[in-house]
Amino acid sequence: MNETFPFQTEPLPYGYNELEPELCQEILKLHHDKHYKTYVDNLNDILSDFPKLQDYTLEYLLIHLKDLPETIQTGIKNNGGGVYNHQLYFRCMQGNGFSMPEGDLANAIHRDFESFDNFTRVLTNAAMKQFGSGYAWLVCENGKLSVLSTSNQDTPITDSQKPILCIDVWEHAYYLQYQNRRADYIANWFHLINWNYVATLFQTASM
Repeated sequence: MNETFPFQTEPLPYGYNELEPELCQEILKLHHDKHYKTYVDNLNDILSDFPKLQDYTLEYLLIHLKDLPETIQTGIKNNGGGVYNHQLYFRCMQGNGFSMPEGDLANAIHRDFESFDNFTRVLTNAAMKQFGSGYAWLVCENGKLSVLSTSNQDTPITDSQKPILCIDVWEHAYYLQYQNRRADYIANWFHLINWNYVATLFQTASM
């Protein structure tokens, strides 16, 4: 995420129909082409009036949010967070069926959560208990993994956490297919995780 202004709507790393049946293509088109793109457009609109900020990466803007002009802090938090969160969410999925983490990441999950099954319970619980819109995250700090949740488009990097996986629990991420059955959406989402990509983020975050 080293891109700078003007930010681009990042293409999906898979076809619209490649996450079926867990996520239907209608949801993916709406989520990516409308919701995510709107955050990108809004972020660019905000930064268009601040040329001194246009050389900063998205991560820099979100990490140094309190150093930005006060008039745009909320806009960058909401829209910049919306871009960052969606990009991570889309990148962390694939359509090849259920898989398991391997290597150092698998060892870290067992170390910090006792088992993969317990990890899934902890992350599921965080996603289920997130009231209203938001995300549940797997983050890395000083090599240690933990789970947390955030509201709206808040992102853990603003609080110096290093996210390596997230699930979007805004209703637009699942309601068209699952209606109010958030638990079913979460359970099926675990079948979509691209653990190879998450592992690369873990390695970087652990350095």
